[in-house]
Amino acid sequence: MSLDEHRYALTVRWTGNLGEGTASYRGYARDHDVEVPGLPVLRGSADPTFHGDRTRFNPEQLLLAALSQCHMLSFLHVAVKHGVVVTAYEDRAEGLMRTNRDGSGQFESVTLRPRVSTAEPVPEDVMADLHSAANKVCFIARSVNFPVLHEPVTAPAGRRGVASP
Repeated sequence: MSLDEHRYALTVRWTGNLGEGTASYRGYARDHDVEVPGLPVLRGSADPTFHGDRTRFNPEQLLLAALSQCHMLSFLHVAVKHGVVVTAYEDRAEGLMRTNRDGSGQFESVTLRPRVSTAEPVPEDVMADLHSAANKVCFIARSVNFPVLHEPVTAPAGRRGVASP
């Protein structure tokens, strides 16, 4: 049961009308702006595979970013609650999306690869439990219908920066 409701609003404005609207499939750009009051405009498009502009963010990247950000923020929260001091965090996330013959598609999975440095040594099983707990409270991961997998790496305690592969 939800105790509080949080509403989010933004405007997506298509900017890709090249003069004839959608008169033909290749006759329009997929460019658009994502506008949130008080924030910089996020310039979006489709993935280049789907005739988008590679210099703009696409929805698939933004979904992946949302999952990665949410896991990081949830992990930091869980770490604090368990007395684990995180000194650095980096995630090299990847998503697998498949397209169907009818032109539809869906994400099949996302793999997060967080690299975490801690102030003190933390056993791997404890770190795995923290990542699992973070996944359970991550709003975005709880909202998708595909698996969000984790392949975490922890740097030795006291090491500056983020663990390398």
